[in-house]
Amino acid sequence: MLDFLTVPFGALMRLCYQLTDSYGLAIILFTLLTKIILFPLNIMVQKNSIRMIKIQPKLNEIAARHAANPELASEEQLKLYKQENYHPLAGLTPMMIQIPLVLGVLQVIYHPLRHLLGLSKAVTDGLSLHTIKLLNLSEAGSAIEAATVRLVQEPAYSASFLALDIPGMDSIVMDIQQFSMNFSGIDLSATPSFYKLNLLLLIPVLAGASSWLLCVCQNRVNVLQREQGRFGKWGMAVFLILFSVYFTLIVPAGVGIYWTASNLFSIAAMYLVNWMYKPADYIDYEALEKSKALLAQSREEEKKHRLTKEEKARARADYRAFCKDENKKLVFYSEKSGFYKYFKDVIEYILSHSDVAIHYVTSDPKDAVFNHPNPQIHPYFIDDNRLIPLFMKIDSEIAVMTVPDIGNFHLKRSYVRKDVEYIYMFHYPLSTTMVLRKGALDHYDTIFCVGKFQFDEIRQTEALYGLPEKKLVECGYGLLEDLTRKYEQMEVPNRTRKKILIAPSWQEDNILDSCIDELLGQLLGKGFDLYVRPHPEYVKRYGIRMTETVNRYSDYSGDDLHFELDFSNSDSLYDSDLVISDWSGTAYEFAFITRKPVLFINTPPKINNPEYDQIQAVPLELTLRSQVGLSLNPDELSKTEASIRTLLSSGEAWRSRITEILNATISNPGKSGEIGGAYILNQLKEKTGNESGAIY
Repeated sequence: MLDFLTVPFGALMRLCYQLTDSYGLAIILFTLLTKIILFPLNIMVQKNSIRMIKIQPKLNEIAARHAANPELASEEQLKLYKQENYHPLAGLTPMMIQIPLVLGVLQVIYHPLRHLLGLSKAVTDGLSLHTIKLLNLSEAGSAIEAATVRLVQEPAYSASFLALDIPGMDSIVMDIQQFSMNFSGIDLSATPSFYKLNLLLLIPVLAGASSWLLCVCQNRVNVLQREQGRFGKWGMAVFLILFSVYFTLIVPAGVGIYWTASNLFSIAAMYLVNWMYKPADYIDYEALEKSKALLAQSREEEKKHRLTKEEKARARADYRAFCKDENKKLVFYSEKSGFYKYFKDVIEYILSHSDVAIHYVTSDPKDAVFNHPNPQIHPYFIDDNRLIPLFMKIDSEIAVMTVPDIGNFHLKRSYVRKDVEYIYMFHYPLSTTMVLRKGALDHYDTIFCVGKFQFDEIRQTEALYGLPEKKLVECGYGLLEDLTRKYEQMEVPNRTRKKILIAPSWQEDNILDSCIDELLGQLLGKGFDLYVRPHPEYVKRYGIRMTETVNRYSDYSGDDLHFELDFSNSDSLYDSDLVISDWSGTAYEFAFITRKPVLFINTPPKINNPEYDQIQAVPLELTLRSQVGLSLNPDELSKTEASIRTLLSSGEAWRSRITEILNATISNPGKSGEIGGAYILNQLKEKTGNESGAIY
């Protein structure tokens, strides 16, 4: 391998020596030529680095959006790398090239007879063997050829070399005696040492100084290094400087000259490539800074949710209690406190029709379930660190949850029991094909469907990918029933003006990020009460953007614009006369509960499954838009006021139409809890008989 590297390097170094007739200048010229030869590699790295910083805003947004799920964030980032043709390891290429270069130079400097004077291996081996005898050495060592040069050049030893039985020895000795490894008074074949205070010590000093200068220039100019934090910039600088000094203290001074020259030429190459491909011509630095602020805010938000010592202790205790109970039959898992509402009707049916204990696992220490008065509910707080092993240890008969992608990411099916029946419940009343990722439901055994349309989607998906059929239970959507009952009990507000609620989603290119100013410009001062209610997750993830939007209208003199950032109550959503949304599921809940229409803005849809269109069933998100309201493209916002007045003028017609759509879409109104609860109790009875608890 070393011969493969050093033969071409030796030939190039020999050419440089012949051109300069100076060992030191030959090393410097050799370094320059290698930099020129490898300059296209610098261009490639520069382009790749620019590409990296160009997509950094999207990477930061992914990290902020999936702060609680690093595995999913990594998957999304890898998809982005592939989409943008970015290669994360390309930045390591110069380092990978530098290693064999240094090894090659080291071998050339250690073997000047072979690589600079062009002597054959047989001749150099004979000369080295004679040097070993003269110096009474036990082995050759890496610097034996340099020692041979010094002995041949000493009159006391030259005669003994001339006497060797090697053809052409006279001319060989003459060439060696004329060959000088000195440069500006420094023997470049010698190794610096603190034990000998001489000019050799300048070499590690120069190497360290050139490394420091390279780091300073990189921190100012290099497109990637500029974006590093203080520690990233100067931590690496300190390491490189110390390594350079140490390395050039243990190798011949010629290597130190190469190292120093390489650093200086790298600086020149860096400035040249930045002149050729200016980062500012390709990178939106304003967007980059905003994304940094967004990521920082997300991390600060995560800090707010860090557990206290008491909560950590509580999680440990609850984890032990959950694992200790070997008689668990039924487990529910809730991501956070607000998810109990999706299970509510099913749980209440089970509580009122059996003595079955419900083991309710939540990742929220403040989950309202801990205040539930029924002793049949056994709540556990399990933190993220223990959630993965807990899922692996689930040993109940049935596990119910609203988490898609079980088995695809960090949460897996039980390793302890392979026959646990996993039931999925929806936390939105729409399709399974477009918003959910491909394979999101593959590892569930049973699905509580909200309507017949989900039967068709799931069966078609199973047929397309050759999946085993799941049990599909036509339950309905209990939350919709609860919200409808609550809405019907609300007092009708006495308003003189129509209330228009703008309720965007929090996906990419939502109304707030793409067209909120144009939309408000069409409606302000037109006799409406306008309320902007962002998605809670948008405020959590993109609070800085939200603050900027609010501040833009802080000087607005009208009293018809309100920003609603308190999400403790949803009444304001349902007392609106009309909702404007993009792709938020809340818009459909509003339409189904109030029987009032929605104005949709056709921003880019959220597509988590790019293969959704291979399913014959068209997603409800697409078909319902034209059935429960009107849609406008972003370039049609000038029609907003007219569209709203058209929708508001036909209230009774919309009420009748939406009622028909609701009845045709959502199954078993008023009975979802009974159907779901009865299914679970029957399954427990079938699996365990009466051991699961009395069922009545």
